[in-house]
Amino acid sequence: MHFVGVPLATLLQIGALAGSVVVVFYILKLRRRPVAVPFEKLWERILRDKEATSLFSQLKRFLSLLLQLALLALLLLALGDPRPAANILEGRNIIVLVDASASMKATDAAPSRIDAAKDEVKRMVRGLSGSDRMLIAQMDAAVTPLSTMTSEIPDLEAAVASIKATDASADFARALRFGADTLRGLSSPEIIVVSDGALGPAVDGAGPVELGDVRISYLPIGSRATNVAITGFSVRRYPLDKSRYEVMLEVTNTNEEPVDVELSLFGDGQLTDLSQIRLGPKERLPRFYPNLSGASKTLEAKIAYANGSRDDLPADDHAFALLPERRRARVQVVTTGNMFLEAALLLDEYLEVTSIDPSRYPAKGNFDVTIFDGVTPNVAPGSGSLLYLNPSGENVPFEVGKPVEDTDPNYRLGFDELDEKHPILRYTVLSDVNIGRARPLKGEKEDKVIGKSYKGPILIAGSRAGVKFVALGFDVRESDFPLRISWPLFLLNTINEFVEEDVQYISSFRTGTVWQIPASSAAATATLELPDGTKREVPVKDGRAVFLGQQAGFYKLSTGPDETTTFAANLVDPAESVIKPATELVVGGRAAGPVGEFKVGVRREIWIYLLAAVLLVTAIEWLTYHRRVTV
Repeated sequence: MHFVGVPLATLLQIGALAGSVVVVFYILKLRRRPVAVPFEKLWERILRDKEATSLFSQLKRFLSLLLQLALLALLLLALGDPRPAANILEGRNIIVLVDASASMKATDAAPSRIDAAKDEVKRMVRGLSGSDRMLIAQMDAAVTPLSTMTSEIPDLEAAVASIKATDASADFARALRFGADTLRGLSSPEIIVVSDGALGPAVDGAGPVELGDVRISYLPIGSRATNVAITGFSVRRYPLDKSRYEVMLEVTNTNEEPVDVELSLFGDGQLTDLSQIRLGPKERLPRFYPNLSGASKTLEAKIAYANGSRDDLPADDHAFALLPERRRARVQVVTTGNMFLEAALLLDEYLEVTSIDPSRYPAKGNFDVTIFDGVTPNVAPGSGSLLYLNPSGENVPFEVGKPVEDTDPNYRLGFDELDEKHPILRYTVLSDVNIGRARPLKGEKEDKVIGKSYKGPILIAGSRAGVKFVALGFDVRESDFPLRISWPLFLLNTINEFVEEDVQYISSFRTGTVWQIPASSAAATATLELPDGTKREVPVKDGRAVFLGQQAGFYKLSTGPDETTTFAANLVDPAESVIKPATELVVGGRAAGPVGEFKVGVRREIWIYLLAAVLLVTAIEWLTYHRRVTV
């Protein structure tokens, strides 16, 4: 017998002291106070009867003392927590990995798979033997231990109650490595996986997970697999008309049978489109919505069965996206007059254009972009990014060559080589532009040549000290460039590139990954408001807030009272939307076994029974005292 609680030597010291106190108080209880009474003859018979029963009275008092000492002994033994040596050596060390991925939100197990899993884990906790120890961990995009390795039932039940399903897939390999590392060196190690089995292979960047002598057990959850899902959702604004946008989304039928579904699109909370489509078995169908309007900020998509029934996983029936912000860009145009330039800038209502004569440069205020048309003054602070049209002189961050003219009958002066993938050439066609006169441009090694003639580069881009620039080496009035639709597109693309407005498809963040959210580089931390309303402090590094997101919906990131950014996150994981439960779990070529024996109510801690004995002896003492057996 071993004492795993208070050591035996300490118990003996406490017992000797407490026993002495009990005996002293017992002796004090036996002392009688002398009382003088008259008529001694009246008491003689009573005293004779008392003497006849004195031996029995002493026995009764002695029995009372024994009961009190027995109570003390039982309490001391309970503090010592005595256990047989076999129990100490043979107890199991168990890690329970509870799957909290999005598929565990499925409602085929009432009220949901995650609730059914928690009920199963509670039964295991209550069925632990006295020598078993357990650690409970939540398994989603990360692995979160919710308790220590303990046999305390209240602590383990509190850990189970804190489990909550997320909108991310589970990192099974990471969870298994955590379990194997935690159990290393412990006796009878075991990992119990409580999941629907949609976990994927136990492989990560380090290769397959090896569990060694750790026993792996699997408790399957779930029964059905009826589900349709939104597995892709993105949006972009049109570059020339930012009040209009287009949407790309994808819907998936994970069932073996065809289904009819209703697909709803909401802009700023208002229904903008409702369509009914038919999906074949296992079909993934992309949907394209061009030329939409009516929303200024948020978009949401919802999918549902056309007959009004519900599928088993509501988590992937809803997707979110945020339209790129429509902000006005402040543009300063330094020119002596250029009708083609001024007319092209009028096409975008979200440009706030200020035109000034070169002699009055700079204008008051700060600008996002400054366009130098045929002039190259010293750049003033607050000018923003720079667009040089027909630059000359020395106040430029590149070399300007001597003028070349289109006089060679064998070679046309124009764009002979183009980097058509560059953002400022998006939707443009410049290969047939005719130029009368140009100046070749020579930038530094890091600068990008976007357009080149046979005489040298005539369109380059780069940056100096963090300030972006683009230079066009000819006067557009000496070419047919401004007579083409590519001219305003070139200007607006360049301005969009400078102000970093994304005209590509904007996909929301994907849950279950580490997000790098743009934030003020001056801040060290930011406040992130999650879709459920909770707020978190997140670190900011190099102008990016870092956060592992596991909820779908709209987020708000604040780095100050006037600096708030809104963004969206979605599940959009086709693998996670396939919710068919797996009856078998294989790790490293080894099939997980069934969960071992957990009998609710069976505990082998002796201290529990010692406390029960204390209660029993106390009841006996109370009963005998009031029936005057021990007094």
